[in-house]
Amino acid sequence: MTTRKILASLLAASAFSAYAQKAVVAPAGGKQISDELIGIFFEDISSAADGGLYAELVQNGSFEFSPVERDGWGAGTAWRLTRPGHSTGYMEVKQQSPVHKNNPNYMRLHVERVGHYYDYDGWTGFGILNDGFDGISLKAGKSYDFSMFTRSDKDMQMRIVLATPPSWNPKEKQKVIADTVLTVKGDWKQSKATLVAKEDCEHAVLMILGLTVGTVDVDVVSLMPQDTYKGHGLRKDLAEALEALHPKFMRFPGGCVVHGGGDGFWNTYRWKTTVGPKETRRPLKNTWGYHQSMGLGYFEYFQFCEDLGMQPLPILPCGVSCQGANGGWGMKNQAQDAVPMSEMDEWVDEALDLIEWANGDVNTKWGKVRAEAGHPKPFNLKYLGLGNEEKITPEFCERFKYIYNKVKAKHPEIVIVGTAGPGSHPGNPDFDNGWKLAEEIDLPILDEHYYEPRDYFLTSRQYDNYPRNRKTKVYLGEYAAKDKKLIDALAEALYLLHVERNGDVVCMTSYAPLFARKTNTNWNPDLIYFDNERPYLTCSYYVQQMFGQSSGDYYYGDCVTFDGGDAKLLGQSVVLNTKTRELFVKVCNAGDAAASATINLSRFKSLKSAAEKVVISGNAQDENNYEAQPIAPKSETLKAKKKMTLDVKPYSLTMLKLKL
Repeated sequence: MTTRKILASLLAASAFSAYAQKAVVAPAGGKQISDELIGIFFEDISSAADGGLYAELVQNGSFEFSPVERDGWGAGTAWRLTRPGHSTGYMEVKQQSPVHKNNPNYMRLHVERVGHYYDYDGWTGFGILNDGFDGISLKAGKSYDFSMFTRSDKDMQMRIVLATPPSWNPKEKQKVIADTVLTVKGDWKQSKATLVAKEDCEHAVLMILGLTVGTVDVDVVSLMPQDTYKGHGLRKDLAEALEALHPKFMRFPGGCVVHGGGDGFWNTYRWKTTVGPKETRRPLKNTWGYHQSMGLGYFEYFQFCEDLGMQPLPILPCGVSCQGANGGWGMKNQAQDAVPMSEMDEWVDEALDLIEWANGDVNTKWGKVRAEAGHPKPFNLKYLGLGNEEKITPEFCERFKYIYNKVKAKHPEIVIVGTAGPGSHPGNPDFDNGWKLAEEIDLPILDEHYYEPRDYFLTSRQYDNYPRNRKTKVYLGEYAAKDKKLIDALAEALYLLHVERNGDVVCMTSYAPLFARKTNTNWNPDLIYFDNERPYLTCSYYVQQMFGQSSGDYYYGDCVTFDGGDAKLLGQSVVLNTKTRELFVKVCNAGDAAASATINLSRFKSLKSAAEKVVISGNAQDENNYEAQPIAPKSETLKAKKKMTLDVKPYSLTMLKLKL
């Protein structure tokens, strides 16, 4: 057979017709699998964005919280009046001629008297105070960028102060950590300053104080640390935790956030209101009961994907609400709102315009918007998701096919990801109907979701039974065992070994949810918990990290055999990355008995002798939490052989990293 025929044969044999194919050199006995198996799914749940990955330190900086959205909210939520030096005045919420129509509220400060009783560390003024998110964390010597929009018909001196929190004890005076004075005047204009912290403070406050008698309007207040991930406004330690996962893609912005969740269409996530200057974005209460500033919007999502080398996978609504809308989760027959078919072109345009924004030339309408935001080069969008976990009703199918056919006709290069509904297991009506629809229209990828007790992941091998001749591949977009102990993480590891074995059927996976703030957690478990000071990495995080670090494009299932242990709780895989010429052997023991693994790598002729061994192990009930982090990978170097025996501890996941 000629070289050209061999190459053609390899390309024809590939199971991934939706992807660009490359000729590879791999030993016989393996099968080609997806090299994008491990990704991440970001949804703004449990305060994952504002006060989390998005590094903004001011809460409700645009004064857009509303009692219409939630009882007890108002434009002044997270703000307090402050008047050091016994200054006097008052504040009021206004909406006349705002900075932008998407941001209608602003705060008007009336400074009536600036006090001269200097009992606050020698400073005075009348204004407002913001506590941030459980306080503002400051680090000595670090710089923080402050900005705000103001409007005033006279020169107004404004003192910007970062200070220790106020106390009811008169003997405990507030201490200034950083401050500056700005002079503002005229119609809406942004003022900026850099503040350098003199000392650490975990619970600082921001104060905006008028030092001149008069009236000034304030809006779009921001305080950002200068030291963000690659200078792009994301909290560095949280972004670095994601970088260490080696994800191949990121799905965003949800989840139920996409289609309005329990509140109906009025708070559906609309990407076009999240890509312009921050003052033009439309803040919104989200599905999970709190406010989104949209400071972390589609531009930042795409930019982060580029920074991490991930494929962006944006998810758009497709004209049908979440079945939880209007109290649907509690109903026997769950409710589902649907856009009239006469209005569906608006939702088609939402998808087509997004593709143009991401991939279009700077001379196109939406490509120009991207360029004006600072990214003239296309983002090279490859994947687009339509819908999230909707019930697969006739109304859904009609609207999904309408959008799908329109997008496919104009952009056949875009790989569309559909949904199999909630509870994606065979026998579930939504699952069965979702697959029926996928096969009818030759959908490239179908998104399955399920959260189950650990026993499911320990014992189920769902994908072994999937047909191998389907054109539609699987994206396991949301999954997790329902606890966060080591045994749960190992159950997920066993399941991921099963996914690797079926990497010709399953092309992508992402654990969910990704982030949870310690003091505002909507869902448990989560992959990464955090507070203002640090992230707390779970046992499942380290499992995801190991699989992300060991991705490849060829799977070999006959290189490892076990002796001892419980066969049902043992798993293994050997994965070759033909691009990096790295070979990964993973062995999992989710049982309480030790085992021995015999490894035969004779088919890999050019195996190098130096190898790295990484082990995650502990007690079954160990858990990483805010008090202790007992579980973390331990690594060592060893001499590799083509035939070797490996001792496998109870409750452990082991990876060997070898070079060819």
